[in-house]
Amino acid sequence: MTTLLQISDTHFGTEQPAVVAALEAHVREHGADVLILSGDITQRARREQFAAAKTFVERLESYGIPRTLVIPGNHDLPLYNLFTRFLMPYGNYRRHFGQELEPSFENDELLLVGLNTTAPQRHKDGAVSAEQIERVAERLRRAGPGKLRIVIAHQPFGALELSDLSNLQHNADHALATWADAGLDLVMGGHIHLPYVLPLSRQYPTLPREVWIVQAGTALSSRVRGTSPNSFNRLLVGEGAEKTVDVERWDFQDDRFVVGERHELRWHAAQDALAET
Repeated sequence: MTTLLQISDTHFGTEQPAVVAALEAHVREHGADVLILSGDITQRARREQFAAAKTFVERLESYGIPRTLVIPGNHDLPLYNLFTRFLMPYGNYRRHFGQELEPSFENDELLLVGLNTTAPQRHKDGAVSAEQIERVAERLRRAGPGKLRIVIAHQPFGALELSDLSNLQHNADHALATWADAGLDLVMGGHIHLPYVLPLSRQYPTLPREVWIVQAGTALSSRVRGTSPNSFNRLLVGEGAEKTVDVERWDFQDDRFVVGERHELRWHAAQDALAET
């Protein structure tokens, strides 16, 4: 079984020390195989904020996490320094997290494809280009038939609240249809600080197969949304003939993280569809 730990929207510069300590305590106790940071690592893309984030990630890795995938969010590009924003938009990001903006990971059970959907000319919206759509589709097709296929992007592909429709990725419908045809099972993201797990066929009824969305809340920041507490997701990818994923949302309560919600996702090979139990 492969365990994925998804944290998002840490917004270093607005992190809360008690929440940081609680997340570190969780990782010390439970570990993970892959750490996923799905964007908005910093609040204002400043060097000291990236340095604090990098130190935090290294501490988590020191507790035994062997692999980390990081993608940028819209807050990880400079906002007020227009010279840097347009000439070196990912300078501080790359200085601390490396040159790769679209990392991937594959093992015997799953394929993870990271996607950079930010751009200097857009303040916060995400967009998937035609080139990205085709490149990701080809990568999905090359994966073994029994592997779970996941795409990770910062902005969401599906909305729980009507007010979040404006926050969806541009070209989401075309991307999802193409990727579903190539075998996509799951998309993961953050951006709106609202965690949820949904079947995307409710919003995109013409999808050729079911694709699910797993959204993360804000892991560490004081910028929580409404009554949603700080939270993160753990995904337990099962072994066997049929693909399975148990999704756990962990919420910050009383100076520690506790399980707030569980979803058991099962892919049945016979009908190539997903059912939630």
